[in-house]
Amino acid sequence: MSALVIILIILLGLFLLVLEFFVFPGVTFAGIGGFIFTAGGIFLAYQSYGVTYGSIALVSTLFVGVIILVLSFRAKTWNRLMLHSQIGGSVETVQESTIHVGDEGIAITRLNPIGKVMINGQVIEGKCPGNFVDENTQVTVKEVYKTYIIVKPKN
Repeated sequence: MSALVIILIILLGLFLLVLEFFVFPGVTFAGIGGFIFTAGGIFLAYQSYGVTYGSIALVSTLFVGVIILVLSFRAKTWNRLMLHSQIGGSVETVQESTIHVGDEGIAITRLNPIGKVMINGQVIEGKCPGNFVDENTQVTVKEVYKTYIIVKPKN
């Protein structure tokens, strides 16, 4: 087999590996194919030209692979492909000084069995286990937890 064909097979393998790293993350056909082509090219170099040229092919393939990775890191390729969104959420907590057991309020949404309730002017997640409570229904606080309250319909 000619040296040009072996070099092209190895370069095709390296190209597929670069595609695997930057375009198709995970284990895909590009990564598997890149590994097969690169290893196959090195194997063909050993088989066709002997140990000396096969070792040269192996070392030069490793060298070129490292050079490609170093250049891609320096070119900030990862930053161009990275998602730059931020999540700015927070958890609503019950202000324990304003809501106590026995306080009364109103269901803002339907408690099915979870929804929003307004107790003492504070909107918080309310749970009503075992009951469905329609919106605008008067409720009473049974228990107070850090992130939600348990309510029951007012009788």
